[in-house]
Amino acid sequence: MQDALPGRIIGHYRGSEPGPLVVAIGGIHGNEPAGVRALERLFELLAEEPDINPGFTFRGELLALRGNLEALSQGVRYIDTDLNRIWRPAPDGERSFATSEDRELHELLACIETAVEEAPLSELVLIDLHTTTASGGIFSITGDDRPSLDLAAGMFVPVIKGMLSGLQGTTLHYFRGNNFKTNFPIRAVTFEAGGHQDPESIELSLAAVLSLIRALGCVRPEDVRTYHDELLQEAAANLPLLTDLVYVHHITQSDGFQMDPGYVNFQPVEKGAVIARDVRGEIRSPEDGYLLMPLYQEKGNEGFFLLRDCTLPASA
Repeated sequence: MQDALPGRIIGHYRGSEPGPLVVAIGGIHGNEPAGVRALERLFELLAEEPDINPGFTFRGELLALRGNLEALSQGVRYIDTDLNRIWRPAPDGERSFATSEDRELHELLACIETAVEEAPLSELVLIDLHTTTASGGIFSITGDDRPSLDLAAGMFVPVIKGMLSGLQGTTLHYFRGNNFKTNFPIRAVTFEAGGHQDPESIELSLAAVLSLIRALGCVRPEDVRTYHDELLQEAAANLPLLTDLVYVHHITQSDGFQMDPGYVNFQPVEKGAVIARDVRGEIRSPEDGYLLMPLYQEKGNEGFFLLRDCTLPASA
């Protein structure tokens, strides 16, 4: 069964067999519409699948949401504050609405909490879809616990460890913080699909969600087959499979931060190389590593990230 509403809810697909509740969010940042477009396309594919594949079944539920509606309507990252830095429990149980994003968060949580209360859960899983101001690579971010890392690895895209220690108040922090009224396992992953303006980011976002729901067993490996699988593999082919965050360059508006032009995701940089500038002068890379998410937009709290290669410990 499928239903869809305009506005916040892109669609809510309820399978005929029990399984996980997958919450997919696109457009947490309003200048990143690729995830929204991908989720809209996914629901078109799910609507078509029973007609072309009579044996199709879906295990569990998929709830797809638009993130920052007002920012999406204006094509800006946020209106008052970054929506992906304020995901925290309300201290007194009642949320205030001092900013536009406070109201957006309240509405998102209401949708998710209602679905959690109504769904026959085996597991709650989030996928949060994003794009970056720089091109040059797709990747996933998750918690450093083994179940979350295994989930991200099952999507067959590069995985970055340690990002939650360099950020605060994200969707991943909230989902992993036992903030929902359920005793079932909760896992969460963010997927970055490439550049904001790259049309391929829509296709890669779609591929990531398809890969996730296959990894979770919501659909069989042979279901909802498209060329997107090959696109995802090609985009990840020459990227490091597992890296660890080693540095975050935090900034404020008064810094006058300017990234030097031409950098892309996963570009190797050497310690001491000048990669940006601010009111104090040149900014040099503090480590050898891979550059990630160099900031090429006006709004943002992080100028760039640095990564290094790492390996995943064997399962116990």
